[in-house]
Amino acid sequence: MIFRRYGTSYESVDIDFDATAFTEIGFRKNRERAVPVEDFRAAYATAETVELVAEAEGLVQQEVEQLMLDRLRAQLEEMRARLSDGEVLVIENDRGRDQAKTRQSSRKVLEDGEYRLHFESTVDPGLRVSVRRPGA
Repeated sequence: MIFRRYGTSYESVDIDFDATAFTEIGFRKNRERAVPVEDFRAAYATAETVELVAEAEGLVQQEVEQLMLDRLRAQLEEMRARLSDGEVLVIENDRGRDQAKTRQSSRKVLEDGEYRLHFESTVDPGLRVSVRRPGA
């Protein structure tokens, strides 16, 4: 299960990565579980924290961004798959302060005698995710 802090509670969320959205790296509350912050902190101890990053490049901007988001999602899903019984993932980035964001750049490349735009997409800052175990 994945949690994110919203105000005075940690709530379970679903991954919502979409290259066409205003906030491409998003999470949507799924209303399965909500735990007050103090209860959550008392119930779970941080086992490890990692920063996930991804990148992609290519000739079609939206496809490049979606590929990068898919790679980021795959890393997050891999972390979720490795969780032991009772462990949870917590998205540590604060919205509005150090929220993980997509960054894009483009440059002209000469290909078959024509100039084309070549796009690069990355995550900066990275998506910080912690594994929390039961027991503080």
